[in-house]
Amino acid sequence: MDRSSARRAECVLGVLMPQPIFFIVADDRRMLDALTVDLQRRFGTDYRILGAASADTALATLADLAAGAEEVALLFADQNMVGQPAVDMLSRAHRIFPSAKRVLIIDRGDWSAAHPAVSAMAVGLIDYHLYNPWRPLERILYPAVSEFLAVWDKSREPESVALRIVGRPESVRAHELRDILTRVGVPYWFYDDDSEAGRRVLQEAGADGSRLPVVVYLDGRVLVDPSHAELMATLGVKTRPGVGKRDVVIVGAGPAGLAAAVYAASEGLETLVLEPVVPGGQAGTSSLIRNYLGFQRGVAGEDLTNRAVEQAWLFGADFVVSQEATRLSTRGAERLVRTTDGSEVAARAVVIATGVAWKRIGLPSLEELIGAGVFYGAAGAEARAMRGRNVFLVGAGNSAGQAALHLAKYAATVTMLVRGDALGRSMSDYLVTEIEKSPNIHVRLRTQIVDGGGRGYLETLTVRDLTTDATEVVPASALFLLIGAEPHTGWLGGYVERDDRGFVMTGRDLIRAGAPPADWPLDRPPLLLESSVPGVFAAGDVRHRSVKRVASAVGEGAIAIQLVHEFLSE
Repeated sequence: MDRSSARRAECVLGVLMPQPIFFIVADDRRMLDALTVDLQRRFGTDYRILGAASADTALATLADLAAGAEEVALLFADQNMVGQPAVDMLSRAHRIFPSAKRVLIIDRGDWSAAHPAVSAMAVGLIDYHLYNPWRPLERILYPAVSEFLAVWDKSREPESVALRIVGRPESVRAHELRDILTRVGVPYWFYDDDSEAGRRVLQEAGADGSRLPVVVYLDGRVLVDPSHAELMATLGVKTRPGVGKRDVVIVGAGPAGLAAAVYAASEGLETLVLEPVVPGGQAGTSSLIRNYLGFQRGVAGEDLTNRAVEQAWLFGADFVVSQEATRLSTRGAERLVRTTDGSEVAARAVVIATGVAWKRIGLPSLEELIGAGVFYGAAGAEARAMRGRNVFLVGAGNSAGQAALHLAKYAATVTMLVRGDALGRSMSDYLVTEIEKSPNIHVRLRTQIVDGGGRGYLETLTVRDLTTDATEVVPASALFLLIGAEPHTGWLGGYVERDDRGFVMTGRDLIRAGAPPADWPLDRPPLLLESSVPGVFAAGDVRHRSVKRVASAVGEGAIAIQLVHEFLSE
């Protein structure tokens, strides 16, 4: 039984578990004592605060703790330690406790680009930094440590859950359920239907296991192989748009759609957001977005998404999930959006923020294994399941780099397969640097997947060296595909003008030879983000010539609402 399974069993049985540990290393005794006292004051009820005055003593103590199956949550080290550099000590300590978050204590006031914390963070040798002095405690120390703990806690098996799932690990539907719940932040336990615990849950639920997966809620409700809409409705999420006219309908709840929802609702517009799966878009699947303004320690895509959803909701935005837009039309001054359940929503303006989907690899042998070892996107729900496995990833963009680094925290090896001759052509420098310094991430350039297979789940991949044309069959536990994007615009048909790749044309891109499209009905030209249909705007990755960054999508979502106001004022 692995540590996660043992932890779950102890939680279920009510066994008192040892407290996780904060471990501080500083040869300055006053600093060591002061930080211990300050951490003890706030966190001492739930965590043990231990320390050592030298790197050698710390590493020996940590080895003893690991032998005793103890759990270390946070590792603190003073950058001014003499002898062994603090970053080196943290790296060695991380090999003993891989899930612990590493915190480098640095002196306040040194913001030079050559600071050790900058390079250590860039190559993944530390997770966070903490300033010394760390007072006022309520503004500096305690919020920072709480943030560190929140991220660390995600790597653990939850102590209590809202629901339990029983299914086959290789099942496509079981994967989809786990992925959805992970993205919306709902804790769950998953049991193999062939395990003793899984059979016990099925018996409690009164299910014979002939239809899987089975979802058992905390209050005793049981869903057998639920649809997406059934799952969302049981979680209390609205799944039908209802009737009534809105000021604005926002189609899609990625960063652009969520920003549009926040600004529309906060500015008094009656706002409806339609989302076919769950909010977040591609950004919602990113394990860590480090270059988003204002989050110096980075932010997980699901955290950013969930904050934005709640923010928009508190301003009065109405969210409907599991409903995909299927048609756009007009009726006089109204813009009409039809959904998959046959509903038709009328609005004075529409913002298209449907984003993009991962391109399909187009190999039938792998398409048959989607969810059974083959995953499109980062598949955050599967990361912990990759512990000790050898996994492959196809892609060379920022999303691929973030996914590789996240998977490397759990998998034995992560092999990136890249068609081009360098990562840096399409990936940010900080990600390239971190990947190069990660010992269990291997990059194979000029390489392409040509086949794969397995008996019900992925077992092998066939790869081709594009330089020599030689092929090789390699064992593989999982394959993650992040190979470019295609816009979600098929539902628009020919109603809204799109480019040859399907992206929505807006603003000045609609102007040809100094004139708008022939059927443009207004005297003025299209507004900045306005499509070929007046009052229908596009924002984010779905738009022609958009900048594929979270921050720019958020900016476009906000600008779109300003343009909606301008349009409505006409």
